[in-house]
Amino acid sequence: MYLTIKETAEFLELPEEYIETLVHHNKIKTVYDGEQVLINKNQFQSHLEQMEKYRAMIQDYLSEPIPEDPDVKDED
Repeated sequence: MYLTIKETAEFLELPEEYIETLVHHNKIKTVYDGEQVLINKNQFQSHLEQMEKYRAMIQDYLSEPIPEDPDVKDED
């Protein structure tokens, strides 16, 4: 499936200007159909998988309880 630059920005949750910069610097593979630049959606699959892993890892870290300090109960 091919997306426009605007649709790609929404799909990746990134600013449209950033996607245009990546296209201009050939960091994203594109196809020009004579009217507009189209971007293949499948090329971002590994990026999205990595983002999901990082989100899960951060969520696990944030949900982990803070261990009690052993020196808190040590009163002289």
